[in-house]
Amino acid sequence: MKLQQGQVWKAGSMFLRIVKWERLRIEYKAVPSPDTREGTLHEVTKKEFCRLIKHATLVTPEPATSDEPDQV
Repeated sequence: MKLQQGQVWKAGSMFLRIVKWERLRIEYKAVPSPDTREGTLHEVTKKEFCRLIKHATLVTPEPATSDEPDQV
């Protein structure tokens, strides 16, 4: 699994959203809900972030559903 900017990870009761991804450094925001924008910003090394998400699960965004039928 590759880390990417914008990914959301669920670790315990908190969600960790990658705000800025760099080669050796990760800025992430810890939020209580994946829909919330308010949270605390943290800056850690990539190694430290990987330790944080070792037992976390990646939250995948739900695909957008369309009420309109496909037109051919």
